[in-house]
Amino acid sequence: MKIVFVYWGYENAGSMLDLRGYARAAKSLGHEVTIYGPANAAFQLEYSQELEGADAVVFVFEWTTQLQFGDRLDWVRLIESVPRSRRVVIDCDGAYNEKLDFRGDYNHKSDDLSREWIEICDSLSDKICQPTLRPKRPNVRPFLFHIYDPTWESELDFSNKEFSMIYVGHTKFRWHGMSQVLKAIEPVREQVGRVGLVGEGWDHPIEWTEYKEIAADYYVDREWLRKNKFEAHPAIPFPQVTETINKGVFNPVIYRPLFEHLDFVTCRTFETPAAGTIPLFLLDPRYVAETFGESALELMLGEGDRAAKILDVLARPEHYAGIVQGIRADFAKRHSPEARLNRLIEIIRE
Repeated sequence: MKIVFVYWGYENAGSMLDLRGYARAAKSLGHEVTIYGPANAAFQLEYSQELEGADAVVFVFEWTTQLQFGDRLDWVRLIESVPRSRRVVIDCDGAYNEKLDFRGDYNHKSDDLSREWIEICDSLSDKICQPTLRPKRPNVRPFLFHIYDPTWESELDFSNKEFSMIYVGHTKFRWHGMSQVLKAIEPVREQVGRVGLVGEGWDHPIEWTEYKEIAADYYVDREWLRKNKFEAHPAIPFPQVTETINKGVFNPVIYRPLFEHLDFVTCRTFETPAAGTIPLFLLDPRYVAETFGESALELMLGEGDRAAKILDVLARPEHYAGIVQGIRADFAKRHSPEARLNRLIEIIRE
């Protein structure tokens, strides 16, 4: 089967590693995966505008709702290349919902924008998927989309880490969760080594995020970060994500509030356990148990003494590494690129 993904690619954000996994799995299983658009060596993916022979077109909507390359004629070509029954929409941002607002995070600014986007998705396909086991709308199919790729795995070796904690991710709607993690470190700051935040916006605001309408979405207290010697580092290319996560003894796993509300999985859900680090979850315990397994509850930054938990992880990382090994073994079976691709093909054929 030849599957054409339509996706707006970024060099330092989004699901590019996932798509690389899909492409590799397709080759091993006798299928073909391309990404719609002109060749771009920086993305390290098979980009092509050749639609002849396509069996399915999969629209992956994340960050943007526009075509990255081309014009309105490209939409026509994509839609006409396969029947409606062979077109799939994967809504990675929760936009295919009524207007939602949760702890300051939102999927649309207005009810009209929500209705407009739902109509656009419905015009493309009857098969609308979201990366959650509990979609809000009855016509949405659960499809976790993001993958766990065993080739990402690094050895769980804590003998020579550069950082006590590192986090890889941009600042959009992240301050609510990140500030809770860092405030847990603040009273024991002298007992914790380097703490690094890697991504756009931690050191200084990106110009376009300063627009009044969205400035609050990217809020960060940078003066407080500097005061507590929390290091801000620039964004990295997506192929360097897991090796950067690997530089820390532990990595906090936080989601933007909307994704918590929707029970979404994200790229980081699967990338963090693969890196040679201890994931610490600031998420709902029910979600953690359901997604990562009951043993992962020991990796929770719950409502208790968070500072003590962090110090214990730093003192006994090998103990917690055993839990991570269990998560890896489970994820390698249930969420591998091959398992995910096979499920996508089932949805296409339904």
